[in-house]
Order: sequence, then structure tokens, then C-alpha cells
Amino acid sequence: MHKKLISRMIIALAAAGLMTFSSLAAAHAHLQSSIPAAKAQVTTSTDALTLNFSEDIEAAFSGVTLLDSEQKPVVTAKARVESGQKNRLIVGLSQPLQAGSYQVNWHVLSVDGHKTAGSYRFSVK
Repeated sequence: MHKKLISRMIIALAAAGLMTFSSLAAAHAHLQSSIPAAKAQVTTSTDALTLNFSEDIEAAFSGVTLLDSEQKPVVTAKARVESGQKNRLIVGLSQPLQAGSYQVNWHVLSVDGHKTAGSYRFSVK
């Protein structure tokens, strides 16, 4: 009888730990979509990069670096959050992108204080 109670307590604690861990993992801002999209091959350059995240982010502590096919930085405007959509980060481009492949490196701080980072590639034909 006593062993059954201990077993149930261990199972309950393990379940509570798993639920806590999964809620913490869900609290991070993950990239949901972007323009241009990851792995996209676009025929014309866009005037801005748009990154949409799973939760609101702090623009002051978030940023994007755009690298060309030679891994050299491309000049961009400072990343900003779109008013009314605090989960959308926009980075203006100072000039149209030339044909080639590009890598977008991003880092964000969500409003609840969690940092995430990632990267993706796209190309312009």
C-alpha cells in the first residue's frame, strides 16, 4: 500500500515537471513565417525583410543581420516592430538586392524576457 502511494507521487511529480518544461519551451518567440520565406527563390527584390514570431517581441533588444553569398553584411535599416503587431519585426533594405543567395540571422527578446535566435536563407534570381 505504501509503495503504491510513493509510485503515484513519483508519477504525479514527473507529470508536473513535464508540464512545466513544456510551458517554458512554449514561452519563447519562434519564427513562424518570413518575407521572403525561408528557402524561397524570389524573382524581384523586396524593399524590406518581414519576420513574424509566435509572440510579441522587444524591438530595442532584437535585430537582424543580412549576409550576402560571400557572407558580407548587407546594409539595412534598424529592425523595428510594426505598430499594432508587436510580433512582427521589419527590416528595411536601403537598396534592391542583387541576384544571389542571402542568409538572414535574427535574434529577438520576447516581451516575457526569453531570448531566441536563428537563421534562414533565401535567394534572388
